[in-house]
Amino acid sequence: MKFLKVGRVAIITRGRYAGKKVVIIQPVDSGNKPHPFGHAIVAGIERYPSKITRRMSKTRQEKRSKVKPFIEGIKGTISADTFKEVSQREDAKKTVKKVLEERYTSGKNRWFFTPLRF
Repeated sequence: MKFLKVGRVAIITRGRYAGKKVVIIQPVDSGNKPHPFGHAIVAGIERYPSKITRRMSKTRQEKRSKVKPFIEGIKGTISADTFKEVSQREDAKKTVKKVLEERYTSGKNRWFFTPLRF
């Protein structure tokens, strides 16, 4: 699993988030005690931002620019206990959401914020 590097974009092919684009946050090549296999923690977009136009009001544009993130541990299948406590997962989701929304509003990585069509 040496090809998994921090910041690399990937696509999940199976499971709940199949077809979603993700960014690798933390790759683990050789595994650790709870997961004795190579895996990675990834963050992606569960709900993509909607299309906005100039005619829309400022508040409507802000509302449609919202992103719903997810964080998962992946191997071939999704590992259920990525974060042991719910508060850890919620804090991580909030920080990921903030970063993703900043990148969306700044216009960087436009491809990442469009859903895959297949």
